[in-house]
Amino acid sequence: MVGNSGSGKSTLAAGLAARLGVPCLELDSVFHMENWTPKPQEEFRAEVDEFTLGDAWVVDGNYSAARDLVWARADTVVWFDLPRVTVMRRLLRRTLWRMATGAELWNGNKESFRFLFSKDESIIRWAWTKHAEYREKYRRAAADPGNAHLTFVRIGSRADSERLLSAL
Repeated sequence: MVGNSGSGKSTLAAGLAARLGVPCLELDSVFHMENWTPKPQEEFRAEVDEFTLGDAWVVDGNYSAARDLVWARADTVVWFDLPRVTVMRRLLRRTLWRMATGAELWNGNKESFRFLFSKDESIIRWAWTKHAEYREKYRRAAADPGNAHLTFVRIGSRADSERLLSAL
């Protein structure tokens, strides 16, 4: 599963994994250690490498540091390509809910108002600036002959997600 923050990757990944009866790895949960400290790249890659040695799995995330491992062993890439306004609405609602409830994400980390308004750490700002980049990156990847072993499934709406899940 690849695509912008707030696009629905984790939700669909969990649903697909449950429907298929396979394990699911959310790359954010591996990468973000306590206090939002990034895991060293060698350790991050080692965990992803070990997970993707399994026969069947679902991986959720955009980390270029592990893309070669995941895509070499995958048969399908589900690419979330929702309209920017949809992504921003979902992400803002999710972020505010997490802050209001104090929901723990990974390894004790929580979203805070500092992350909402920070120039360098805002998930909202990140998603806004990465939207067009992700769209172009995954459009090119789908057309790349080097990825001919992969089936790319583009998700452009909630209905597309629901159709994919119900087709299994």
